[in-house]
Amino acid sequence: MDNEIQESLARFTERYTNGQVPWDDSLPPPEVQALVATLPPGRALDLGCGYGRTAIYLAQHGWQVDAIDFVPQAIAEAEKRAMAAGVAPKIQFHVGSVADLDFLEGKYDLAVDVGCMHAIGHELQQKYRDGLLRLLQTGAPYLLFARLEEPEPNPNGEEDRFSGLAEADVLSLFSQFSLQGTEFGETSGSDYRWRSGWFWYKR
Repeated sequence: MDNEIQESLARFTERYTNGQVPWDDSLPPPEVQALVATLPPGRALDLGCGYGRTAIYLAQHGWQVDAIDFVPQAIAEAEKRAMAAGVAPKIQFHVGSVADLDFLEGKYDLAVDVGCMHAIGHELQQKYRDGLLRLLQTGAPYLLFARLEEPEPNPNGEEDRFSGLAEADVLSLFSQFSLQGTEFGETSGSDYRWRSGWFWYKR
């Protein structure tokens, strides 16, 4: 495991240990729900699945899901929640990096990433992108939610050291995909506030 992944894993493991998980909702964001409502069920990828809210929602709507996260305790809790929801047979949870999807085979009909890809460096983002290019069916939707670059430097310190992605860099990274739409806004909580964007793509 390279240093970047090790550092990121330590940071996110600490967040899960301390209960600093603002993405711990019972349902995925409305944007995910709206997209799923337009699609026939098939095979899906949940990238950076956390406690499994998107994977469980997809399984409840008939999808077979491979869900990946590199924090073991997140995956352990996701498996418990899938079992409680009665959809465990429809989901295969994997402890691993979203930048290394070589262990997956076949083609997928959907990929969803709610706030994972923006937390890895450029080289790993390219590997992530290449994995999607290999795994997604032609025409399959890919929905990405990402933290975006602030217009001014963020002064908040170590916990908020990540500055976000430039929109142009996202568009360049996924130039081999077909961009269907974007939506930009602000994501905030009790101790954070940052620019964010949704990107709707097709493979």
